[in-house]
Amino acid sequence: MQYGQYPDPGHVVAHLSDPHLLAGSRQYGVIDTQAGLQLALARLARLDPVPQALVFTGDLADKAEPAAYARLREIVEPAAAAMGAQVVWVMGNHDERTAYARELFGEEGDATQDRVHDVAGLRIVSLDTSVPAYHHGELTGAQLDWLADVLSTPAPHGTLLALHHPPVPVPMMRAAEIIELLDQDRLADVLRGTDVRCILGGHLHYSTYSTFAGIPVSVASATCYTSDPAPLERFVSGVDGHQAVTMVHVYADRVVHTIVPVAEAPEVSGFPSDVRAQVEALSPEERRELLSRTDSPVYTGGIEVPGRL
Repeated sequence: MQYGQYPDPGHVVAHLSDPHLLAGSRQYGVIDTQAGLQLALARLARLDPVPQALVFTGDLADKAEPAAYARLREIVEPAAAAMGAQVVWVMGNHDERTAYARELFGEEGDATQDRVHDVAGLRIVSLDTSVPAYHHGELTGAQLDWLADVLSTPAPHGTLLALHHPPVPVPMMRAAEIIELLDQDRLADVLRGTDVRCILGGHLHYSTYSTFAGIPVSVASATCYTSDPAPLERFVSGVDGHQAVTMVHVYADRVVHTIVPVAEAPEVSGFPSDVRAQVEALSPEERRELLSRTDSPVYTGGIEVPGRL
């Protein structure tokens, strides 16, 4: 039930990035990457509605260890099944194609890992921008031809393009320009005039937004460590904090992105969940008078709400 003028979204997608799972060790000796991923999935499981797809935009395994990919599946697949969500994997610069293909898809070889997923008429394209033995990103001519062919037929509800290296400027972390996606104009030429409604990226370890070829771009933070965009006297600074995922709500005419922190924080105000039923029982006019008026007894203390902080 919506309280305002917009209908419910047609599709709900969770955008997670850079879990950097390891096989039995901590990242930099500090970060428990499995715990961060599990916290993120637990947060997503309590949303209403839960996501229809979990999109992971790369750097799935920190060292491309087969055991790390196996552990990734052990953590993610049951959580996704409980939500009824599809899982969309994307290659990152820390991933290696042979292990990625074998452990996640049961396939052999080192071919580029580009795939198409259908989520109730919403097409999600997973595009492999990785370059073996390097951290920057590239796309081959063959990949761009493949993408153009896929996008030549519009999907019923449009397309989300998921890739690791986001085609955005990085003014808050200029060092990342060295490992950005190269020759971005070639990708722009393919995307213009298509049904791509949003581009989802990772790689930067902090949330940021832009446009590319007229298309909104959303970069999700990481579930392992994050990049501090305002460090003190550091060229780059990775920190154990501010981990987050991004919720993507797809409407008929727009896409809404919402950052969801992974860690819990102390609540300082709020109402218990059973207040929802009471609010829904009111007419729209009654809701406005009760919850919009500045002198409403809800705000002045005239109404005591059990469980309110």
